[in-house]
Amino acid sequence: MKGYALITGASSGFGEAIAHSLANEGYSLILAARRTERLESLKEKLSHLPIHIELITVDVREEQAVIAAITSLPENVKDRIEILVNNAGLAVGRGPIDQGISDDWNRMIDTNIKGLLYVTKAVVPYLKKQTHGHIVNIASIAGKEVYAGGNVYCASKHAVDALSRSMRIDLVSYGIKVTNIAPGAAETEFSLVRFKGDQDTAASVYEGYEPLQAQDIADSVLFAVTRPAHVNISDITIMPTAQASASILHKES
Repeated sequence: MKGYALITGASSGFGEAIAHSLANEGYSLILAARRTERLESLKEKLSHLPIHIELITVDVREEQAVIAAITSLPENVKDRIEILVNNAGLAVGRGPIDQGISDDWNRMIDTNIKGLLYVTKAVVPYLKKQTHGHIVNIASIAGKEVYAGGNVYCASKHAVDALSRSMRIDLVSYGIKVTNIAPGAAETEFSLVRFKGDQDTAASVYEGYEPLQAQDIADSVLFAVTRPAHVNISDITIMPTAQASASILHKES
């Protein structure tokens, strides 16, 4: 019988798609996000499956809230966590460094880096109890190369890439796998959040080519976590066919 997968940022986008894929594979779920109503809706969508689902309403930026949420889980749930998917993350704003807004910078650093650290620290003690724990960090092509106007977001995702590599070293003696997944242009709420609700600007990001979809990333996560025990997929960079690099996209006119 499979154990639990804890997914942060589970209320939409990559997180929601990953939840569906892992649930269909037979994993029970711990779904974490800020939007309770979205989590409850997702739980309802998965209610036909023979799995157990726990919901955690938490903002990963709040360390004490993360600790309280994890420790409050039933013992028979915590002790069966096999997979942690650090998916919570965001980009806010885009522009030259000297025009940056410190609140935007703080949101990205606090969520993409510190939030990932808080959740990982809280969950690793339970992963150590397994002989087959697995951490999947959702990074970005922005963690492989930088692009104009991406400064702090790129820096935060470079940090995720580095943390994935260092976690692998720190946890290898416990048999814990670590996978870094770096998506390119993907059509989710990402651009809508980045451009602060500007629907037209967000939509323009995906015009003229076929972007990745959330399910593409979920498929990559599922592939990584279902490899044989002796195989760890350490790093996956996945981009749409029309994308050659972080900043080069072929768009049809």
